[in-house]
Amino acid sequence: MSAIRFDATKQYYTTSSLVVGYALCSSLLAIINKYAITKFNYPGLLTALQYLTSVLGVWVLGKLGFLHHDPFTLDTAKKFLPAALVFYLAIFTNTNLLRHANVDTFIVFRSLTPLLVAVADTAFRKQPCPSKLTFLSLVIILGGAVGYVATDSAFTLTAYSWAFAYLVTITTEMVYIKHMVMNLGLNTWGFVLYNNLLSLMMAPIFWFLMGENVEVFAALRANSGHIFEPTAFSAVSLSCVFGLLISFFGFAARKAVSATAFTVTGVVNKFLTVAINVAIWDKHASPIGLVCLLFTIAGGILYQQSVTGSGKAPTQREALVSRQQDIENNLDEDDLAGGSQGKGMRGK
Repeated sequence: MSAIRFDATKQYYTTSSLVVGYALCSSLLAIINKYAITKFNYPGLLTALQYLTSVLGVWVLGKLGFLHHDPFTLDTAKKFLPAALVFYLAIFTNTNLLRHANVDTFIVFRSLTPLLVAVADTAFRKQPCPSKLTFLSLVIILGGAVGYVATDSAFTLTAYSWAFAYLVTITTEMVYIKHMVMNLGLNTWGFVLYNNLLSLMMAPIFWFLMGENVEVFAALRANSGHIFEPTAFSAVSLSCVFGLLISFFGFAARKAVSATAFTVTGVVNKFLTVAINVAIWDKHASPIGLVCLLFTIAGGILYQQSVTGSGKAPTQREALVSRQQDIENNLDEDDLAGGSQGKGMRGK
């Protein structure tokens, strides 16, 4: 009996540690990435370093036997390339959004994702129209977002151009791209490896297209071959490490707890991100903007309740729950270059 009680206590603390680890990584990542891009103003190089860290992390942990990933083959890579391209664009636009706007703006636009997906599903994929409660939740999300934009004193055309570009790429990825690669049969860490390795290969193309290579070489010449100041090095390193950590904690926590508990943790993470962002520095929205942001998050919570309600037919409810889990997983994907893509695939 005592052995059983010990095993139960050990399991409890293990599960709690995984959930707390995931909550901390998820809530801090957007802020860490914002700090990193503030200290190291090269978004293309920053994301490439994140991709490199994730690839090396998965490869090393695989060699040590801590995880298993599918082998990298050219045939699979060709089939996966469209998904990796859209994933790269989502991370790239996300990083540039954080470069030009605050974390609150980022949260508002990523919270708009269910609205865009619902519209795209109904208009292009001939899915049923949302229920009344779902429609109400989408209206609340939209109202909160509009109110935030209207009261954003830091509004700039550049920042919101990147925000809309990010919104388009992530919606495209969620509505279409994932369906293209679902039949590849990769496991979670296989998706992580393919996503990040292919994205790392594409990174130099965008460096030259955006002219970032000129900025980097100019900085190297001006600083005698050094591009990292101590604070910038610390910020970039922290960003890369957290990107890999959320891959592990997200995967392990989803296995350890129910889908409902995992979703609730995701909701709490959004509020933690807002609270931490307000507490640590002045790079946040006005009080009215924060209220609008909270309305947007509340709309997301109502949306979750509407698609998991018991009043729908089983098949329709399962489809809606699957779509909601897909959306929630993708919201975390935008915080990192590491592994949420794999989570999103497995969630479906």
